[in-house]
Amino acid sequence: MDLFKSFGGKSNSKNVAKERLQLLLVHDRADVSPKFLEMVKGEIMNVISNYVEIDEDGLNVEITKERKTDDTFVPALHANIPIKKMKKNLR
Repeated sequence: MDLFKSFGGKSNSKNVAKERLQLLLVHDRADVSPKFLEMVKGEIMNVISNYVEIDEDGLNVEITKERKTDDTFVPALHANIPIKKMKKNLR
């Protein structure tokens, strides 16, 4: 669960507990392992951080199941990634 530490952010026990609970809820909802979700979050952060500075404390990525119009369910990736600022060298 050292996702934030690996990107230079700080984590405290409250954030770690919240992250673990979110991973467990996602696992139950979408049948994905917490490790898989952590890998997806890490890759999303790597790509987006090439272009913007991310507020890692506000980052929320989850996989859920959503109902389609024909009443079947499909997995959906939801990401809320607060942006602190755009990187200057890319403007």
